[in-house]
Amino acid sequence: MEQNLKNYLEKYNIKYEIYPHEAVFTVAESKKIKQKIPGLHTKCLFLKDEYSHFYLICLSAEKRLNTNQLRKKFNLKELYFASPEELKSNLNLTPGSVSLFGMIYSNSVFLIIDKDLWDAESVGFHPNINTATIVLNHENLEKFYNSLKAKKEIIEL
Repeated sequence: MEQNLKNYLEKYNIKYEIYPHEAVFTVAESKKIKQKIPGLHTKCLFLKDEYSHFYLICLSAEKRLNTNQLRKKFNLKELYFASPEELKSNLNLTPGSVSLFGMIYSNSVFLIIDKDLWDAESVGFHPNINTATIVLNHENLEKFYNSLKAKKEIIEL
């Protein structure tokens, strides 16, 4: 786990369990390792709109994001994947390691968390690298969410 994230979690007294594993780049690849890791299996998508506003969408790995619904909810014309360069410059992440925890690097990215994920007893995310998973119980997910200064919302996706 990167030191910046470790320091951030300590600063806000966010408790977690970490599970090292082989590098995974897709939800399909992560299904193999998920069997040994507790909590809801998640995915995070980094998107942008026609005005180059950025969104980090976190939802269950099994759920398909309905971008039409999301566009209507936030009154957007376009919504598409941001580039690897935009991911790096906004969240200090690389493709394959997109995670909720990248939000420690941004106050301008809009974080959207699916209600199903929010309601889960525990959830797992990469610790900004794809060779481990951090599992948070709901109380600690809430602490992390509340520690962020960026615009954020929990919605049903």
